Amino acid sequence: MSYDIAPLDTALVDALQAKVDGKTKPLGALGRLELLAMQIGRIQQTLTPSLTQPHVLVFAGDHGAAKAGVSAYPQDVTWQMVENFLAGGAAINVFARQMRLGLRIVDAGVAHDFGPREGLINGKIAAGTANYIEQPAMTPTQCDKAIRSGRKLAHSLAERGCNAVGFGEMGIGNTASASLITHGITSVPLPQVVGRGTGLDDAGLDRKQALLGAALARGGRPDDPLALLAEYGGFEIAMMVGAMLGAAEKRMVLVIDGFIVTAALLVAQAIAPAITDYCVFAHRSEEAGHIAQLRHLNAAPLLDLGLRLGEGTGAALAWPLLQAAVNFLNDMASFESAGVSGKA
Repeated sequence: MSYDIAPLDTALVDALQAKVDGKTKPLGALGRLELLAMQIGRIQQTLTPSLTQPHVLVFAGDHGAAKAGVSAYPQDVTWQMVENFLAGGAAINVFARQMRLGLRIVDAGVAHDFGPREGLINGKIAAGTANYIEQPAMTPTQCDKAIRSGRKLAHSLAERGCNAVGFGEMGIGNTASASLITHGITSVPLPQVVGRGTGLDDAGLDRKQALLGAALARGGRPDDPLALLAEYGGFEIAMMVGAMLGAAEKRMVLVIDGFIVTAALLVAQAIAPAITDYCVFAHRSEEAGHIAQLRHLNAAPLLDLGLRLGEGTGAALAWPLLQAAVNFLNDMASFESAGVSGKA
């Protein structure tokens, strides 16, 4: 499958810079907000960008390896947390309401039957992946289906007027999957990208390291990003890959959350390198390995709050900064319009 994702052109750079510099402030005084405003303007190919019908998509899926002990929590927590999302009680619900963000939960592969539910998108590929310590997590066909489903979902959001989307996830065991993907793409040694996830103690962390080492001994490090994804990924990660690629195709702003979401982006970027032009990196996660991901992508996150929750919470918390960037570009007076003298 090919993706029509072009690098951002430079046609508006000078005009956007002139507009930013002409505002009633010293040159560069709004720091990162100025770069953010210019990025969003270039994505939307306009000097007057806007953020319309923004959404957070939370992709949920179960991992066969969770039953082997890579997480501190039992696998049932995945479906229980999805129920919490649907009931409006999770952190992402609180933050999405506060920021007035649309929120959709995507069942990419949870080992539970939810039935038709308001706010839930049924994209279930299977009831969880296979245990990648013993066999590939998913078949190539399943991986392809998940990516295509995610792409279609992003296109559907764009058709309904959404031009900015934040990414979140839920899946017990998915930090382990993200660690294997990160190691495979960045070549950073596995121990440096494996963390405590949902709160493993020292013995649990040692067990996680050993289990992931066994997985690598079985499956190796495929050079093909899709093969790597099928070997160790989760359905929620694969569907995120497709949604990211689809969103960039539609020139949407992609707001990237933490470690697991960035693992999906690593795969998407290996497929379509220009996708990072469309990405705003919300925060630096406390999860081990996120720094390696950010360095590989040459990315500078907006926030550093010690977060490691997932769910898209970092993306939601960064949202006001995107709004501020667009608003100052559009609404702040210029030296000329305000009758204020510029720099001599």
